Amino acid sequence: MLSAPLVTPHPIAYVLLCIGLGLPLIAEAETVNEPDDLSALGAAADQASVVGVSSGGYMATQLAVAWPERFSGLGVLAAGPWSCAQGSLSLALNQCMMTRRGAPSLDELESRYQRYLELEQVGSAEELSQLRAYLWHGEEDEVVEPALGDLLAEQWEQWLASSDQLRVARSEDAGHGWPVRLPNNSSPGPYEWGDCRQGGGSYVLSCDEDIAGDMLDWLYPEREAFVTDNQGEQGGELVTFDQSEFAVKGFADTGYVFIPEGCDGGNCPVTLALHGCQMNADSIGDTFVRYTGLNAWAATHQQIVLYPQTESSMANPQGCWDWWGFAESTWQLSPQHDTRSGTQIGALMAMLDRLQATPEQTD
Repeated sequence: MLSAPLVTPHPIAYVLLCIGLGLPLIAEAETVNEPDDLSALGAAADQASVVGVSSGGYMATQLAVAWPERFSGLGVLAAGPWSCAQGSLSLALNQCMMTRRGAPSLDELESRYQRYLELEQVGSAEELSQLRAYLWHGEEDEVVEPALGDLLAEQWEQWLASSDQLRVARSEDAGHGWPVRLPNNSSPGPYEWGDCRQGGGSYVLSCDEDIAGDMLDWLYPEREAFVTDNQGEQGGELVTFDQSEFAVKGFADTGYVFIPEGCDGGNCPVTLALHGCQMNADSIGDTFVRYTGLNAWAATHQQIVLYPQTESSMANPQGCWDWWGFAESTWQLSPQHDTRSGTQIGALMAMLDRLQATPEQTD
């Protein structure tokens, strides 16, 4: 598989069908106006978190390990251990989703982590040990084996200062995706909700579980809800922004950011939310950025949610995040995708920098 050129359609389509969520390409999300630049909102420099599902879960862990001093919390749904693929597409397919070649070795991955530490390619072990982590996996997941989620939990148990910082959640009847509790007024759309075991058109799973709320409550145990109107609700705005200034291989032109009422004045923390393969806006419209439950929690707790977006390409037809090295230079024998030098990691951190900057700093 690795010797085949990335433009070869059948092997790569098969690999990324497995790495991704196996969804058909659907219509591109509609935008009314040309997106503006990502705004400098003076967001809080502390208490940022990063969460993700599937390939977004792998990328979320890469971000937290590379820059632990920039985050207070990590949430991972339906993914395996950090750096599982080790820059190999073959390992990504055969050890990090299914275990046809056996389970990944945590000892081998720990050696990789220690080597990165010595080279200062990731953040300090002390900073990493202070994070709070929430890890979820569906027991009926047929895309990423639940045993890989167990290995991720074991990995974080080794890294965190206390077991009190880790919550491991499992859903007995859930498959691969992001479980949600649908609002009463929801109706099936062009991408349809998946039932709890099957992904439907979006892999937003109708499991009657508010995983987003459970996860963010864990990551922010001392945060209180805010209300601003007579109905006891707080609103917000989901806006598009131009990703082209952060352009790296695999990024779409447009991203999304949810800004609760009151957060345009500064001091609100940020959550980076990373979709899975074939869950980007090009594939499922705004289903992921509107209906995971993240915005509802964010609106009542004054939390900005950043939704960067990937694009599909010949090298990455399912629109995955780079957790096996496709976005790095083709000549690199050991891609740096899971380090501070990773191109996608750098671009995502630049987006966080922008949100945490003040307007005066960007003039």
